[in-house]
Order: sequence, then C-alpha cells, then structure tokens
Amino acid sequence: MEWQQIIGFYHVVKLQSFTKAAEATFRTQSALSQQIKALEKEFDCQLFERAGKRNLRLTAEGERFLSFAELVLRGSEDLKENLEAMKGNNRGRLKIAAPFTTLYHLFPEAVRQYASQFPEVELTLLDRPQQMVIELVLSGDIDFGFALEKVIPKSLSAIRWKQVETVVIAPTGHPLCALRRVSLKQLAKYPLILPPKHLQHTGRILLEKEFQKNGLDYRIIMESSNIELSSVYVELGLGVSCGSIIRNLPHLKKRKLEFLSLSHLFGPDHIALVMRRDKATAPYKQAFIRSLLGERSVESKDQTAT
Repeated sequence: MEWQQIIGFYHVVKLQSFTKAAEATFRTQSALSQQIKALEKEFDCQLFERAGKRNLRLTAEGERFLSFAELVLRGSEDLKENLEAMKGNNRGRLKIAAPFTTLYHLFPEAVRQYASQFPEVELTLLDRPQQMVIELVLSGDIDFGFALEKVIPKSLSAIRWKQVETVVIAPTGHPLCALRRVSLKQLAKYPLILPPKHLQHTGRILLEKEFQKNGLDYRIIMESSNIELSSVYVELGLGVSCGSIIRNLPHLKKRKLEFLSLSHLFGPDHIALVMRRDKATAPYKQAFIRSLLGERSVESKDQTAT
C-alpha cells in the first residue's frame, strides 16, 4: 500500500468520479484506476460497487478503508501543523463553515483582523446551512463550524458563543405587534415566510409540529433560506416570518420591523462552535477561536452540546 494510493482512493470517494479525482491529484485516470485496482488486489476485496457509469458506491470493505484513509490523512495534516508550530511558524490551512446569517453579521471584523494577523494561513469560509455544517464537521472536511446548539450531535465538541431567541418578524404596525404575547393560533392566521423544507431547519420543523399538534391550518407564502431575505419581504407586507436571531443586530434594526418573542413557546438557544473531538487544534486555529469566543474557548473545547 502506497501513500498515493490512499490519496487517490480518498479523492475518488469525495468527488464521486475517477475523472475528477485524477484531475485533483494530478495524475491520469488510467494511473488512478490502476492504483485502486492495486489496493483491491493487495487486500483481496472490492472497494467500489460500480452501478452504471456515473454511480460509485463503497462496499463494506470500502467503507472500512475510507475510515482508515481519513484517519491517515488527518494524521498527516496534524503532523504538518505540529511541525510548523515547533518551528514557530503560523502556516497552514483553516476551513470554516457557517450559515449565511452568521457569516454576514458576526464574522467580518474578526476575519479581517485574523487575515491581517495571520497572512500565511490559507483561510477558507463556506456559506452552508446548519445540517450541512454538521455533516462537514463529521466528515472532517472542515476544521470547525458554527450552528445552533440544539442541532449539534453529542458526539461532537461544542462551545457556546452567542445566545439567540426565536421570534416572529413582522412589519411595523402589524396587528401581531399589538399583542402582549403571540399565540400559535394568532400566528397561523397570517401568511408565513419560512426556511425551505429540504434544509430541515429546526425552527420550521418545531413550528410546524406545534401547528399540527394544535390542529391549526397555516399557509407558507414564501420559502427563504436566510433572515435577511425574509426581512425584505416581511417589510413589503407579504407575510410574517419566524427565526432565531441575536437581538440588536445593526442590519436588522435599520428596517421597519418588529421582533416579537416566542420564548414562551420555544426556549433559548445558542450559536455554538462545533468540532470533532479527535481534531487537533493548531495554535493559529486556536487564535481564530479566541478572536471570536475569547480566552474561555480553549479551556471549553471538551464541552458537550446539551
């Protein structure tokens, strides 16, 4: 078994294509195919099931080998980072994923300062919905991500960052704004702007469950993947929206909107930093975490999401 065979196998799995994997690893498709065949011959098993020209599936043996490959490649990256740190170098890669709203409102200044302080770090930011953030963390494709604490599996390490509150977003002067407390029955009377169903957004799932449990009919007039877009159409009077927000964000305060608490129906939550427990954290990565979460962040790495 050779190093290049492991790298080639890993890229075939991730890219679901021998052609793309060959391009990504700077070798011919024929050479890559031969390396995979050599692995299968060495271990006397089939690693892939080829169901048609474009459908690659791992066999049970392939799944086991993928776990091994991920462990080896992750160990290699950790070793490189440790050796650079021993030399006093802050050089390496940092890959982070978070939903649009988090990146838009909470990251810009921290990213600007970090990029200035660590110019040799190859920083990559990904705009991804929460469920995809969790998947990327679990697969080891990113160093860490940001998501609501309630969606983070207990197998991952999570550090609380910002508290959020579930609210109704309504245009100023809307009838709901005159109520002391918004009930589900009152909310269901108005067209709703909610996250797309395929994103499996926890807020929408919980809200729809409550509607159904109480036998309430409701109408979704628009699906929107972020609060910023929803707010535009709420302000136009198309409907009302529900979402988890941090109070007093400047961008939202500029709009003619009211934020009506639903804390009596849905408890508070937190945006949390999430990472794998077996993921090494190089000094330059710790520096980014500290820039957002403060000194408590490193000591809190083993905190489990609840």
